[in-house]
Amino acid sequence: MSTEVLASRIASPKPLGSYNSEDVIFLLKDLSEIHLEKGTEDREEAIQAGTHYSEMLPVEYQPTQEYIHLFHETLAVTARKVAFAAAVTAEQIAAKRGHNIMLASLARAGTPIGILLKRYFKAIYQHTLPHYSISIIRGKGIDENAVIYMLNQHPGYEIQFVDGWTGKGAIRKVLTDATQTILAKYGIPLNDDLAVLADPGQCSSTFGTREDFLIPSACLNSTVSGLMSRTVLRDDLIGPHDFHGAKFYKEWLSDDLSNHFIDTVSAYFQEVAGEAQLVANQLLNDSSKTEETWKGLNDIKRIQLDFGIPDLNLVKPGVGETTRVLLRRVPWKILIDRWDNPNLRHILLLAADRNVPVEVYPNLTYSCCGIIKPLKGGGE
Repeated sequence: MSTEVLASRIASPKPLGSYNSEDVIFLLKDLSEIHLEKGTEDREEAIQAGTHYSEMLPVEYQPTQEYIHLFHETLAVTARKVAFAAAVTAEQIAAKRGHNIMLASLARAGTPIGILLKRYFKAIYQHTLPHYSISIIRGKGIDENAVIYMLNQHPGYEIQFVDGWTGKGAIRKVLTDATQTILAKYGIPLNDDLAVLADPGQCSSTFGTREDFLIPSACLNSTVSGLMSRTVLRDDLIGPHDFHGAKFYKEWLSDDLSNHFIDTVSAYFQEVAGEAQLVANQLLNDSSKTEETWKGLNDIKRIQLDFGIPDLNLVKPGVGETTRVLLRRVPWKILIDRWDNPNLRHILLLAADRNVPVEVYPNLTYSCCGIIKPLKGGGE
């Protein structure tokens, strides 16, 4: 069956999320009216007993006022740094791929980063890139309907995939496998380059930095990601011509900080553009600086051995992934590189709030690493 015929059977996307449609279009099926949330303990047991994490949602963490204050404080301190990393990433994309591309950010951590890249191209190059947010799920693959929809909407355009950061590199591997599957099924060649803001795992060649620093959008869940949930894929909810699903938490509009984050960071683009172009050129001209060594994965395997962790999926490296462990999993302990690391303030606050022990682990590639409490096996 041709991709044109397939595209004709895919329903057009409906407005979702709290972002302006000029910033991003979510290629996701609206599951807002369906109860999909499970409590943290119940969800952890289900995941480790073999239920796939994409079949249910965590109860969204409602941050304390102290934590929200820390988000605003962190954003004020790091906004320029985030803008610079986004600019370096955008400049590499422009040099490698040109401007005849569309952005496919991987929901949901990739969505705000994709918006930043789109805004940078508009601010610096006066070029408007199509930008969609699509689902990719470890163990299940990418949303092929979303990919086909994008290609049908923009003939002749190439897709640039975007995510927030790398941990072990699991999603990068899923993306590579997905591009091979799409080539085999549809004869469509896709570039599996994954552009990220931060690449501490050293598994991407297009990145803004390899420092494991705190990206403020990692601090919160839906309230900094367009009020969208994680993506859901379940046979009883998602038909063969549907996009993967997600919930839009309209009830939290008054608490939404999604656009505030984007606007605050974007305000620095003109200021950082010149320096970002120089750094991007240095990275592009020295392949040793962008080599995909997968060094972070080796660190994780060492941790797995040292602590007797039965499943590598229970080890979550990096600031972003450790935050996720503390917000929606059952943590066993948190490993950090040093106590005075300025990227760890929110990690230490969350760990104290949940009574999770924290310990220094020497020679850690990342700033920190979260270890999920082993129950029966399996993982997200």
